[in-house]
Amino acid sequence: MAEEARNADTPAEEPAKDDVAEEKAAMPAPEESKALVVVEGDEKPAATDGSRDRDAFLTRVATDKTTSLIRAWEESEKAKADNRAARRLANVTSWENSKVAQMEAELKKIHEQLEMKKAAQAEKLRNSAAAARRAAEEKRAAAVAMRGEEVIRAEEAAARYRATGQAPAKLFGLGRFRRG
Repeated sequence: MAEEARNADTPAEEPAKDDVAEEKAAMPAPEESKALVVVEGDEKPAATDGSRDRDAFLTRVATDKTTSLIRAWEESEKAKADNRAARRLANVTSWENSKVAQMEAELKKIHEQLEMKKAAQAEKLRNSAAAARRAAEEKRAAAVAMRGEEVIRAEEAAARYRATGQAPAKLFGLGRFRRG
């Protein structure tokens, strides 16, 4: 009768082992990490059939507890890594934005300086053009004045020649005027 009890307990023990194997197979392997294999120690033979079931159940509970703790720790570490990466990415993004803003401000400053230089050069060129116009007006006025003086000199010389009755020494660039 003891053998029948053992034989009756043995099939009940195997489904429990199958359940553990199914649970292990159902657990997804962690991404990008090495899979850890749980090595169970040698089970001590129990003195009675009831204690054997209880030991198997307690072993399974302990294994499940350890597995869930490992899974929770793994998820916690992954969350920490994700948070650190997000913080670093945010820092890089803010650094990039500040550098871009700084460069845009510098570009705007340089653009304003160039506009000021352009305006100053344009003003300088306008002043040079105005000075050239003034100089041209002065030269025109001087030319008109010299023409007037030359006309007056010619009229005075003509009046002298008429008064004296002499002909001018140079006439049309021919030298002395000869009476013929």
